[in-house]
Amino acid sequence: MKDQIVTISKFLSLILRHQPEKIGVELDSNGWADIDELIQLANAKGKRLSRQLIDRVVAENNKQRFAISEDGLRIRASQGHSIEIDLALPPSEPPEILYHGTATRFLESIQAEGLHSGNRQHVHLSQDKATATNVGQRHGKPVVLTVLSGEMARFGYQFFLSANNVWLTEHVPVKFISVAS
Repeated sequence: MKDQIVTISKFLSLILRHQPEKIGVELDSNGWADIDELIQLANAKGKRLSRQLIDRVVAENNKQRFAISEDGLRIRASQGHSIEIDLALPPSEPPEILYHGTATRFLESIQAEGLHSGNRQHVHLSQDKATATNVGQRHGKPVVLTVLSGEMARFGYQFFLSANNVWLTEHVPVKFISVAS
């Protein structure tokens, strides 16, 4: 069953963060999809999906990648979108220091250009080094960067806190980045 949960989580990430058109589901401007429609369209494309499975994925995902609306009728990814949506998150005051995990092969580019969102809407930042290290390991030999987020905020850069406690910002200039010790 655990393998099925991982498979469904990856499928939901693909559909809710990157390619809703793959099954024809419509996301609203805030990234929400109707759960019944999602289930119907996924099943029509041969992907066995049920409300029970969706509820388990949302509850058991250790990264809390998905959120269900207060009325229980809609689902969305908490962050990480490559498609244009507005999470409608209010700007938040970040802690003084945040961390970004990446692979060492990207370090030279980051030290020259800063952190960019790439094909996503935001740069993702963590409140602790361990989480940043785990993120970096997904891309190769990890390196953790320290981001002077408090100073950035004082310079007018906006930060947003996603539902799963990932800090989001549009860009981190080089002068606010150092390699964590």
